[in-house]
Amino acid sequence: MDYLSNFKFWMQNEYFDKETREELDKIKDREKEIEERFYKDLEFGTGGLRGIIGAGTNRMNRYTVRRASQGVANYIGKQGEEAKSKGIVIAYDSRNKSAEFALEAARVFAGNGIKAYLFDELRPTPELSFAVRHLGAKAGIVITASHNPKEYNGYKVYGEDGAQLSLEGSNAVLEEMNRLTDITRVKLMDKNEAVKKGMLKVIGKEIDDEYISRLKTLSINPDFAGAVGDSFKLVFTPLHGTGNKPVRRILDEIGFKNVLVVREQELPDPEFSTVKSPNPEEKSAFSLAMDLAEKENVDLIIATDPDCDRVGVAVRNSAGDYIILSGNQIGCLLLEYILSQKKSKMQLPQNGFVVKTIVTTELARKIAESYAVELVEVLTGFKFIGEQIKLLDEYGDKKFLFGFEESLGYLAGTFARDKDGVVACMLIAEMAAYYKTRGMSLYDGLQEIYKKYGYFVESVSSFGLDGIEGLAKIKKTMDRLREKKPERFNTSEVAAIRDYERSQRWDLRTKKTEVLTLPKSDVLYYEMQDGSWFCIRPSGTEPKIKIYFGTSAVDMERAELKMAALRDDVLGVVKGLLNH
Repeated sequence: MDYLSNFKFWMQNEYFDKETREELDKIKDREKEIEERFYKDLEFGTGGLRGIIGAGTNRMNRYTVRRASQGVANYIGKQGEEAKSKGIVIAYDSRNKSAEFALEAARVFAGNGIKAYLFDELRPTPELSFAVRHLGAKAGIVITASHNPKEYNGYKVYGEDGAQLSLEGSNAVLEEMNRLTDITRVKLMDKNEAVKKGMLKVIGKEIDDEYISRLKTLSINPDFAGAVGDSFKLVFTPLHGTGNKPVRRILDEIGFKNVLVVREQELPDPEFSTVKSPNPEEKSAFSLAMDLAEKENVDLIIATDPDCDRVGVAVRNSAGDYIILSGNQIGCLLLEYILSQKKSKMQLPQNGFVVKTIVTTELARKIAESYAVELVEVLTGFKFIGEQIKLLDEYGDKKFLFGFEESLGYLAGTFARDKDGVVACMLIAEMAAYYKTRGMSLYDGLQEIYKKYGYFVESVSSFGLDGIEGLAKIKKTMDRLREKKPERFNTSEVAAIRDYERSQRWDLRTKKTEVLTLPKSDVLYYEMQDGSWFCIRPSGTEPKIKIYFGTSAVDMERAELKMAALRDDVLGVVKGLLNH
């Protein structure tokens, strides 16, 4: 159906509840908005669904959640009765309608003969990943839009290995969803009936206890917490999300007794009323935490996003001011800490490996090389890190040590297969205590790393382009860059281009081409003549085009100058293409 036919179907069919039809009635004279809500189905990408909450096929609502759940149910069902009997785990965060959407998903799975394990209240995304593996379930669902603004919600799908669903799995689910031409034909079971028949089981504390117990085994040296004692204080904020209970619990159980919580942000709040955006990458999200830290003179500030898979950190710099560390900086601090401590304790395996994404700092490579640890590089998205754990550790003969991506995602251990803000908070606090025993802060530790390996600077820019026209501009820009293969961006000269969609790398100096082995993806990566790099790709979760940059030099001043020049050159060209 075209968008107007879709709109009329939703308006007139009593399958859709009164609230939905009343919402649509308010826009009946606004054709542009009708088109935006109904011109397509909300896209099911490699991570699932994510979109603005509201009525329409291109929005997050109970009906699009049901449609996605029917697609997942069909996908599981085609794998046989044994797959169905393993069941599916469902978690949700603090966002608007998260609990409602989670229950709708559970009703669909029950209606399709698939047992649903539903958490009794909001839980972190990494605990969902853990629970899938712990319960031996066939799949998992978490209702979250991560750190997106309050208007959004989402639906992430996990495979039985606890990692986000593979590309093949996602495509198979999408095929099943596309076969469902009538959204009103989704199979549903009443909640009470599902509970009575044993098709819906509520889970909670028993999973929490096992999860926390397993996390504590990843503490490298818990003695550091006791060594600094009452002299070490940290501020924690869950930014109104799921991190409040598990993070405070793990910190307490490994010995950190002076954890101050930002009270205004402690409890769940779907409006995220104290922040512009619940994103720990942004300084504004740390405002209240910094006020408390200044008042209490603390050593460390930690913030987790609403579904507690990302962690942000702020520490005092040499001038005594609190500054926010980047995901690259936190990841490299953790990598150096984990590898150095394991080496000193004679626990560093010869077959160890670490994983980073292609847009994550090259400083990680230097650190891994210095400890003779293999570094594996993957496409952007933590699902690919989880995939390497399965291939190299679970099925192979190597030992996973650590994985991270620049957007504040970190993972140690293999019992969860997605970025884990809870274990990251534990290790960050432990690491800060370690540096304090040396009379240093985390900022001092970062400077020590730079002096050892070189000075690296990274940056990310993005252009947001809403609506149908915006998506078309993004596609056109990627197509033009792909076809032209520019040898320079203003004064910055390109040495080689990696096109991950075509699985090819062109060396502009030798004119030779080589095959790239990573999965196909709409990503262009430019290696520059001076050793710098930048990477451009459409966002997988938002209507944006993102550009990542990396430079390095013998001192910070030169590295930052190189960054400024590269950014100016590249952004000028990209902006021109988008506006052309």
